[in-house]
Amino acid sequence: MTREELIVVEPVERILISGEEIQKRVAELGRQISADYAGKTPFLVAVLKGAFVFLADFCRHLTVPHEIHFMAISSYGSATQSSGVVRILMDLPASPEGKDVLIIEDIVDSGRTLDYILRNLRTRNPASLRVCTLLSKPGRREIQVPLDYIGFEIPDEFVLGYGLDYDERYRNLPYIGVLKAEYYT
Repeated sequence: MTREELIVVEPVERILISGEEIQKRVAELGRQISADYAGKTPFLVAVLKGAFVFLADFCRHLTVPHEIHFMAISSYGSATQSSGVVRILMDLPASPEGKDVLIIEDIVDSGRTLDYILRNLRTRNPASLRVCTLLSKPGRREIQVPLDYIGFEIPDEFVLGYGLDYDERYRNLPYIGVLKAEYYT
């Protein structure tokens, strides 16, 4: 029995992306972004709370100097779908003006949160502004947003693990799992 099989918890219907697949793809993204940002110092903006696990693994694969900053945004609360109302709970502690900003997201679902962040950061005059997301759920997109780097495209299912939560729990799972429907129907 693998470590992942031992950690399958009650709300997980099935493992969608294994921890091994995630680690392989994160390393690939780190290599690609290091090449694309050669000679630059990217200003990473991780969106809390979900992106912290992805960021921790991702930044260890970067071979270029980089800054790490965090923003906390709310659009879900304890619901399983975005409320449509986006609020900044914690803003950047440093200015991104003149910097090569790379937003680090856990998942892009409706696109509302990311659209809000992009519009907000553009007003702060970054030298460049790009997005790296671990997961993209194009079937749920309401607002088209530019995604420069995508780890995985996934179907329209509620997922948890590897930083993503269900009601603030299960972020510690080493894989991306699908939440059983009875938890949100």
